[in-house]
Amino acid sequence: MGTIETFRSVVRFKPIETDPVKRRLDKAANVDDLRLLAKRRLPFGVFDYIDGGAEDERALRGSVDAFRKIQFRPRVLRDVSNLDTTTTLFGKTVPMPLMFGPTGFTRIANSEGELAVARACAAAGIPYSLSTMGTRSIEEVAAVSSGSKWFQVYTWRDRALVEELVQRAAAAGYDGIELTVDTAVLGRRERDVRRGYTLPPKVGLGTMLDGLIHPGWTIDFLRNDPITFASVAGLHEDDGSSAVNLAQFINSQFDPALSWDDVEWLASIWDGPIILKGIQTVADAKQALASGVAGIKLSNHGGRQLDDAPHSIEMVEPVAQEVGGQITIICDGGVRRGSDIVKAVALGADAVSIGRPYLYALAAAGQRGVEHLIELFDEGLRRTMALTGARSIADIDRELVGWAN
Repeated sequence: MGTIETFRSVVRFKPIETDPVKRRLDKAANVDDLRLLAKRRLPFGVFDYIDGGAEDERALRGSVDAFRKIQFRPRVLRDVSNLDTTTTLFGKTVPMPLMFGPTGFTRIANSEGELAVARACAAAGIPYSLSTMGTRSIEEVAAVSSGSKWFQVYTWRDRALVEELVQRAAAAGYDGIELTVDTAVLGRRERDVRRGYTLPPKVGLGTMLDGLIHPGWTIDFLRNDPITFASVAGLHEDDGSSAVNLAQFINSQFDPALSWDDVEWLASIWDGPIILKGIQTVADAKQALASGVAGIKLSNHGGRQLDDAPHSIEMVEPVAQEVGGQITIICDGGVRRGSDIVKAVALGADAVSIGRPYLYALAAAGQRGVEHLIELFDEGLRRTMALTGARSIADIDRELVGWAN
């Protein structure tokens, strides 16, 4: 055989992929890769708003690192040829123990914003929560999603406004309400302080230069409607249509007097399940159970509120020991892989919730990026279950994991 024939026998050229989005996503093997894509595509201030945390960001980094302290104890020879990843959340069957949590100002990542995320979740059967600070309205999201939808509530000082939003969520067919309980004041997010960052981004010399470096985002931003808090647009003088310092806005509009009495009030105006998002102690988990809510999210707000707050995954087991089986427990924060879902469930969570990862995916490739992220979580969950010998979500128990020394 001649040299040319030998070369032909061992060399195969890959077909040229003409779809730039697919080329991008083919190289995104995990959430960290999507984060890097987002960092390249977003203006510096926008990326830092999404990526950053409070003060020295120890809570932010620690929430992710805490998952790495958990080791698997795999069982073998278990016949994992037929895996079942489905579970039940709040009376509904879902394809895996995963929810998409609420994120404010989603349209700064991509102009489609919450609509793209809601569509991707509906197609996959994943429950999705819309934020009060969302940039698409309650009704807009309902119009594109027949899937499971939740509405997240911040308690404004204007209770009549809160009640109107809750009534609109009910009329639009939302399944449940999430009450965020960890924002009596806004945490100090020092990346935003250094940049003088406002929401939506305010045009100035710095942002113009930043925009020139990131033309794709800039063109997308300028071609679309102004960003507002869409659900409260026209109902409140501060609806996000003007650039605001977020800390000043939150501290002036949200009610620091929020208490357990308000949980009772919310239950009186909402006929459905309520989740308390931001539980960080066993004592508050027990109080939540006593209040009659359906679920709790163990969450430090993605490390964006109180630095050195508890890491959510480390709270799962002690909370589950006290209230597990009596209230739905969701681990929110630090989840980056399908294997993290297995770890959380093994320690006693009913499901996990994510926020930052889907913003990275949305910034990287719009709705297709979010769909790619869901596939990564699904594949990671299935692979981990197979390699640990868990054939169903019910098979994932405490014997499957241990804390590294």
